[in-house]
Amino acid sequence: MTSTSRPRIAVVGGSITGPVTALLLLHAGFDDVTVYEAAPASAPLGGGLIGLEHPALDVLDRLDIPQHEFVAHDSEAIVQMTIRDRHPAETIRRTYPGRNTTWTLLHQALTRRLPAGVLHTGMKVTALAEQTGQPELWFRDGHTEAADLVVFADGRSSTGRRLLDPDRNLRYAGYVAHRGIADTTPEPGLRDFLRLQPCPGAQFNLAPVPGGCDWTFYLNCTSSEYAQRFGADPTRRVFALPRHVGPAARTHVDTHADLLLPADHAAVVHATTTRMAVPVLDITPPQRMVWPVGAGQAVLLGDALAPVRPHTARGANNGIEQAAGLAAALTQHRKYAADLTAALHGWQRRHLPAAVAAVHRGPAIGHQLGLGTQTAQ
Repeated sequence: MTSTSRPRIAVVGGSITGPVTALLLLHAGFDDVTVYEAAPASAPLGGGLIGLEHPALDVLDRLDIPQHEFVAHDSEAIVQMTIRDRHPAETIRRTYPGRNTTWTLLHQALTRRLPAGVLHTGMKVTALAEQTGQPELWFRDGHTEAADLVVFADGRSSTGRRLLDPDRNLRYAGYVAHRGIADTTPEPGLRDFLRLQPCPGAQFNLAPVPGGCDWTFYLNCTSSEYAQRFGADPTRRVFALPRHVGPAARTHVDTHADLLLPADHAAVVHATTTRMAVPVLDITPPQRMVWPVGAGQAVLLGDALAPVRPHTARGANNGIEQAAGLAAALTQHRKYAADLTAALHGWQRRHLPAAVAAVHRGPAIGHQLGLGTQTAQ
């Protein structure tokens, strides 16, 4: 990659961080950018609530994505309620430095802006090799693609992390985020993010989304209990999709809702037909973000680099901010012939500490809430 070349950039992962990275690079003048997503185009897509802080929102502004496309409710309030005997005992109101969106709204806003031919679905990466001095991606169907730079933004179960940093494995933290999107709310006109804390070992979050509300119920759970309820070990089934949520898992959540939540919130849980579950996972903090592959480079960012516990609200924010920093470093290389290796290591030096801090912060929050049995090292 030199200032006069047209570098081939492969972005692996088509969720949030991958499309943001691709759009930033395209806006910066890189015209040979391809996004590879493992899921086929026919796969059902959806996701839960995402909190975006102002630096991430600013990146989306620079991509000319107006907030009204992905922010349905512009409230900045977090209403935290301590629950005793299923009734609010204390309420604290805080201001969140950002806005809430949903994975679905944000993903739609991003992918509709990708030019035709940039996003390739059903492309599962299986290996990264050096071929004639350059990185080469191998895909499950036997296809190969060469690139000058490979950006792995492929989420918590990242193939890129397994290939580049194989000693850092996911570890189950001992509790589960049970999720659902209901077509009703516990109160008319709900606009704020609600956080209910009924007791140590449980937390219930609820926020308005188009057509209803999104709720997350955090409950402790052993590895064996998770496998019994969702059909696989939590480090293997890192997302329990609706088809994995059987009667036993549903009854477990409904029972705890009746025991711990106010009646109107428990009713919302009971009325939710489609449910999911996400085991909370930890990982050893990363020590690097950049790897040379022959004369090319490969990088990890977002959850591929370091998945963090949802309480930190840093997952999407880390990915978007890292993507913006990467685009800036590559722009300096292309436009002004800045040394690429130095630029990438400068990018790593700026963003790695925040990723490490978020990895450490998650277990600390979980401990305060009485959630989980394991901590990150």
